[in-house]
Amino acid sequence: MTWTVAPEHFATPEATALRRDYYGEVAGRYWGRRATEAEIDDGLLDDEVELLARPTGAFLVGRYDGAPASCAGLRLVDPVTAELTRVFVRPAFRSTGGGGLLLAGVESAARAYGVRSVRLDTRDDLVEARGLYAKHGYREVPAFNRGPYAEHWFAKEL
Repeated sequence: MTWTVAPEHFATPEATALRRDYYGEVAGRYWGRRATEAEIDDGLLDDEVELLARPTGAFLVGRYDGAPASCAGLRLVDPVTAELTRVFVRPAFRSTGGGGLLLAGVESAARAYGVRSVRLDTRDDLVEARGLYAKHGYREVPAFNRGPYAEHWFAKEL
């Protein structure tokens, strides 16, 4: 069983399904119940996903033995800083090494843009994500935004 990670347009059927799964999980955890399809549709409306494509960013899809299993987005903040977003590994593929490979892919895409620092924010309840970031060299930093769901901030120098 092998992982591959590659850039993919955010609107392909596989990337769209992964983004829907991502939003369904993070919204469901936040609300304490499963998100409905209508709520997922609403959450993805005007979510600025178009920034996750050249020239302002990238979207990556991880595949496990060819099956779409993970995704992550990169959005340029300025010429040397990018933000990591929409990091998601489908539950069936967790603990198989895909999260680390996904982060490595995003960091490679960031370097190709000339980025020197990648940052992100996340929530208290996304414990697995915080563990993944710490394991791969992201360190907690002071708040750099005031997003409604931002409770922890991380950064990594490339």
